[in-house]
Amino acid sequence: METGSEQFIQLSQDGSHTVFSNKYNAHYHSIYGAIEESIHVFISAGLYFLYRKGHKHVSIFEMGFGTALNAILTILEADRLGLSVSYTSIESDPVTPEIYKSLNYSQLLNLSEEKRSKFELLHTSPWNTEVAISDNFKLLKIQDHIENMELKSRYDLIYFDAFAPSCQAELWNEALHIDLYNSLQKPGLLATYCTQGAFKRTLKKIGYQIDILDGPGKKREMLRALKL
Repeated sequence: METGSEQFIQLSQDGSHTVFSNKYNAHYHSIYGAIEESIHVFISAGLYFLYRKGHKHVSIFEMGFGTALNAILTILEADRLGLSVSYTSIESDPVTPEIYKSLNYSQLLNLSEEKRSKFELLHTSPWNTEVAISDNFKLLKIQDHIENMELKSRYDLIYFDAFAPSCQAELWNEALHIDLYNSLQKPGLLATYCTQGAFKRTLKKIGYQIDILDGPGKKREMLRALKL
């Protein structure tokens, strides 16, 4: 579905939408299954992992707000598990209204009218201002490049959902990930789909304990990095 010169929607193999960025020559989500990837990498290996450790409140930092798929899945799971969530996300290139109004996540996730309105609010809420999406979910969206952000808050969980190192190498360098590591509570974790060798070595050097987990769909592996 062509919706503009910079971004357009494509179907992934699980029937859910991903978005292709002409600017970065990359997809926002796996072409093998957008919803499947987000649930597997960020919800199951990240949010649910902390829940099993006894967390009742989780402070999340997300690199790449994108389509808000990770955010709406986090809302659904937080409601199911009785968690409260503070969610900070940074995005330099927001998707257009034409894009987010056309995404099929509400239909595929069978969202109620209430949840559909929350998904829309994720996109329409103001940037750079904390907003209560619900009683148990607070959102702070930052429209900027992460290199310009001073990471002061203390997070429990990082959803590192940036474009691949081949597209945005600056988001995978040691200096940035030292800052992210320092922003994490102990214990805390970073979850990402990327298992590139150089990136794993960087995280180990910084001080993370690395778990290589089964990946979603056709992807063989994913990575969970623990700050203990």
